This record gives sequence, C-alpha cells and structure tokens, in this order.
Amino acid sequence: MITIKTFVEGPIDANNYLVIDEESKDAVLIDCSSARPEFIQAIKDSGVNLKRILLTHGHFDHLMGVEGFKQEFDVDTYIAEEDMNQVKLVPDMLQMFLGMMGGTIPKIAGFIKDGDIIELGNTKIKAIATPGHTRGGMCFLVEDKLFSGDTLFQGSCGRCDLPEGDFEQIITSIKEKLFTLPEDIEVYSGHGPKTTIGHEKKFNDIINY
Repeated sequence: MITIKTFVEGPIDANNYLVIDEESKDAVLIDCSSARPEFIQAIKDSGVNLKRILLTHGHFDHLMGVEGFKQEFDVDTYIAEEDMNQVKLVPDMLQMFLGMMGGTIPKIAGFIKDGDIIELGNTKIKAIATPGHTRGGMCFLVEDKLFSGDTLFQGSCGRCDLPEGDFEQIITSIKEKLFTLPEDIEVYSGHGPKTTIGHEKKFNDIINY
C-alpha cells in the first residue's frame, strides 16, 4: 500500500509527488521542481527514506530542485535517456521563460526505459514511455495510480511546440498507452488536479484527434 503527498512547487506550479511504501517507509519523489527549505523540511518531517528521484521528463520546471535534494538527501535522479537533450537545455530554457541566467544542469545518475520495474519496498513502479511532450516523456504506474507528468492533464494534454515535441506522438502515447489502462486508475498530472483514465476517455479533447 502506498501513500501520496503532493507538493506544488517551482515557478510554474508543477506537481511533485512523494510516493511512500507504507510498510518500509521507503519513498521516491516524482519530479523535483524546487529545493525550497520548506519543501525539503516537509520531506524530512514525513519520516521517509527517500531512495531516488524519478523525472517524468526533462523540462526545467520539473527538475530545478534536483541538485538541492542531492545535497540534502544524497539521492540520485533518473530520467529517460531520450530526454538528456532537454536536461542540457535547462539553462537556455530558464533564460527564455524566466529571464534567469546561469542555470545549473542537474546531474542524472541513470536512465529509465519503457517497461522498467522500480522496486520501492514491497511496491513496484512501472515505467511507461509516452513520448510527445518530449522525446523521453515517461509515466509511472504505481498500483492504481498513474503519474502522467505533462503527457496527460485533466481535459487536455501537454504542449508539443517546444523543442522535440511531437503532437502526433502524444496522441499515440495517450490513446495506445494510457487509454488502454483500466478506467478506474487515478491520474496524477504534472500540473493541475487529478483525474481518472475513464473520465479522460470520455471528456478529454484528445479524443477529437
């Protein structure tokens, strides 16, 4: 059994999810948008063993806290190899979107592939590759919860007009990878409220493409 704690962090209000295996108290952080002292302290106060950071994709607003968390928790970060170009673009994207100079390229310890199973105590996390928003977009399925990053939102999908975005790919990823999952699966998106697969199959604009 898992517990999920949601933290809305960073300059573009991205959702960061602390996923906790209740028996072992081992945890992963899915996306890491800031290293605010209050955010870090909240993780410490949770009493968990933070094992790793899993990134849904390489855009700056989902990984700006990676280096700060590494210093505080000595925790490694993992992403799909296809998104390493996005990671390297972080300083450029920070300047473009926020006017910030000198952003740090976060260190990535290893890569996640489609179908990988990541063990968290007695909990298993399945990686599902969903390219489109970025080449290396990755969702994580944990029990009946799907962490969809910026692939699938309530009522919409991630933008595809940034470097290496592909609208046709994201349509395929959603319809063939996500909409084939059970309808009662809860979807925890990279921004905005949670939803379900069943709701999105009926009401998401993506069904019109």
